[in-house]
Amino acid sequence: MAEGENKLKLYSYWKSSCSFRIRIALNLKGLEYQYIPVNLLKGEQFSPEFQKLNPIGYVPVLVDGDMIISDSFAIFMYLEEKYPQHPLLPSDLAKKALNFQAANIVSSSIQPLQNLAVLKYIEEKVSPDEKIPWTKFHIEKGFEALEKLLKDHAGKYATGDEVSMADLFLAPQILAGIERFNVDMAKFPLLSRLNEAYSELPEFQNAKPENQPDAPSA
Repeated sequence: MAEGENKLKLYSYWKSSCSFRIRIALNLKGLEYQYIPVNLLKGEQFSPEFQKLNPIGYVPVLVDGDMIISDSFAIFMYLEEKYPQHPLLPSDLAKKALNFQAANIVSSSIQPLQNLAVLKYIEEKVSPDEKIPWTKFHIEKGFEALEKLLKDHAGKYATGDEVSMADLFLAPQILAGIERFNVDMAKFPLLSRLNEAYSELPEFQNAKPENQPDAPSA
């Protein structure tokens, strides 16, 4: 076991796509961790204890010994440097930049517009009927951009034939688009193909929302 591996704690919510990304990274790197559930629907992210870990009140949060890191992008970069086994960023600078671009489309231009706080605000200030159309518009806009960005670079996975950072950000977002927001994936053939490839990887499947300890029982 790698030094410090037994100290890893992940504060997560089963349905959180941001937490999902980090669960995949931890699985791929073979890192054992303690799963600490944070129930967003009950508002546990606003508790004084959690606010000490992340003042903005979002999951995931990773605790590694004395280190406390919030935000999935920051956690990913930390894990990549601290635990270099099974690297998830290519050494080629152009491919690395491509991974950053794809990950940022998901983490900056799609996911924040579908998170719980935004949808609750739309429901209260606009109309409950506007939540799904709002979300689908922004997901599909992002998916269109990703299709164009990756079409000349994708191999078996998003940026080649090895799993990389982009895949960790894409997989949860594609799944959320399908299962939570009924996005018609026929319009996005490349992303659909990638989703099929992810379904064959146990590290991705074990990280899925329904396989987490805080997921509701069927």
